[in-house]
Amino acid sequence: MLELSGVSHTYPNGTRALQDVSLSIPRGMYGLLGPNGAGKSTLMRTIATLQAPTEGSIKFGDLDILADPETLRKKLGYLPQDFGVYPRVSAYQMLDHMAVLKGISGKGERKAVVETLLNQTNLWAVRGKSIAGFSGGMRQRFGIAQALIGNPELIIVDEPTAGLDPEERNRFLNLLADIGENVVVILSTHIVDDVADLCPRMAVLAEGKVQLEGAPKDLIESTKGSVWQKTIQREELDAHRDKYQVISSRLFAGNVIIHIMADKKPTGFSSVEAGLEDVYFTTLAQTRSADALAAA
Repeated sequence: MLELSGVSHTYPNGTRALQDVSLSIPRGMYGLLGPNGAGKSTLMRTIATLQAPTEGSIKFGDLDILADPETLRKKLGYLPQDFGVYPRVSAYQMLDHMAVLKGISGKGERKAVVETLLNQTNLWAVRGKSIAGFSGGMRQRFGIAQALIGNPELIIVDEPTAGLDPEERNRFLNLLADIGENVVVILSTHIVDDVADLCPRMAVLAEGKVQLEGAPKDLIESTKGSVWQKTIQREELDAHRDKYQVISSRLFAGNVIIHIMADKKPTGFSSVEAGLEDVYFTTLAQTRSADALAAA
C-alpha cells in the first residue's frame, strides 16, 4: 500500500503544483487521471523520489520514502513521460547496461534478466536493433522493460500511451495489466479509456488537487440519471453553453453532440448511459466553475 498524506509542492517561482494530496493506493492498477498541467507529472516525480514535496508524507508499506529514498529506489520501476535513451545502442545492450546500474552484477544473472524482459515485452526479435529505429510503441515497451529490472514492487508510468497507434496501445495496456496483478502500478494519464479499461480504482487530479477518488464503476453509477444528450447545429453551441452545464461536445456528421448535467430531463434532450468520460468531464467542469466563482 502506498500512502500519501497532505502532499503539497510549490516551485521556487511560486507555482503551487500540488495542494494537500492524500491518497491510499493498493496493489494492482491505479489510475491517476487529469488534464495536462494538472500536476500529475509533479506527483509522479515526487513519489519516485526525484524531488521532495514542500509538505506532507509518503509511505510505501512501513517505509518512509522521504526519509529513506534510496531504499524506495531499489523497489521502484519508473517510466517517465519523456524517456531518453542512447539512440544508437541496441535494446539488448541498453537493458544490460541498466541492469548493471540496478546492481545486477553477475553476468549470468544479468543475461537471464535481460532475455526474460525482452521476451516479456515482445522485443526479442529486435534485441539487436538500435533504439533509434524503434517505433513509438516499441520505445514504450522498452521503457517498461527497463522499469521492470530488479522485480520492482512499485511501478510508475507517466502518460505511457500518448501518441501510440491503437494496436500498440492495446499491446502496451495488456502488458501493464499482466504486470499489475502482483505489484502497485500507478498509471498517470489524460486518456480516459486507459483508466476505464484497466484500473479498479482511480483519482482525478486537477489544479493540483484530488477532485474525485474511487472505483470507476461506482463513480459512473453516481451520474446515473443526470447526464443528457442532444444533437445541435454548430452555431447553437454557445447558446446551449449559456443555458446548460455542458460537460462535453464533439463533432459528428457536421453537427455537434453535447452532453449536459441536469437533475431533470431538459426539453429536447435524451437520456444517455454515462461513462467514465462523462464523470471526468463533469469533474473538470465543476472544478473550473468553482475556480471562476472563487476568482470573481
